[in-house]
Amino acid sequence: MASTSLSWNSSSWLHNRCVTKNMKSETTKLTNRTSVLTVVAQKKAKKVRKIILKDDVAELGKKGQLIDVKAGYLRNFLLPMGMAQIVTPELLKEMKMEEERIEAEKKRVKEEAQQLALIFETVGAFKVKRKGGKGKQIFGSVTAQDLVDIIKAQLQRDVDKRIVSLPEIRETGEYVAELKLHPDVTARVRLTVFAN
Repeated sequence: MASTSLSWNSSSWLHNRCVTKNMKSETTKLTNRTSVLTVVAQKKAKKVRKIILKDDVAELGKKGQLIDVKAGYLRNFLLPMGMAQIVTPELLKEMKMEEERIEAEKKRVKEEAQQLALIFETVGAFKVKRKGGKGKQIFGSVTAQDLVDIIKAQLQRDVDKRIVSLPEIRETGEYVAELKLHPDVTARVRLTVFAN
């Protein structure tokens, strides 16, 4: 038993001695190598894809918008959900033609609204008859629907009552109503209220 303990002690002592000598020689070799070996780090390339959105996506953009998104977001979320399409030259050409068509349509609608506003303003005053009360007062009031009905009867034009803005009319006299025909075009219409 004593001999085995001796052999263990002696072998561990030899082992420790050899390891420390080898470590010293390896460290000297490593220091010589590090001066020769240089490590160059490269920046990771950003993977971004240009896409066109097919639907409105919260915090990203609206339908038809051309944007850049990360490749993983496109691959894992947008494409499987059918919310986006990868940009191709043909798709860009189609998108440009569609934008031109939409702009032409907006311009046409605005011109029609301006012509309609000119017609409303040149007509003069629309006449409204109501049952009269004491003095200038009338029974009831004149509403947007009444004005829409008069315009349809006199000009044969359909107008939505939601675009009509009228002051509160409870007396006879002249009033001005506004028709918001387009976000950029507002027609002012004169309204004359008579009592029977």
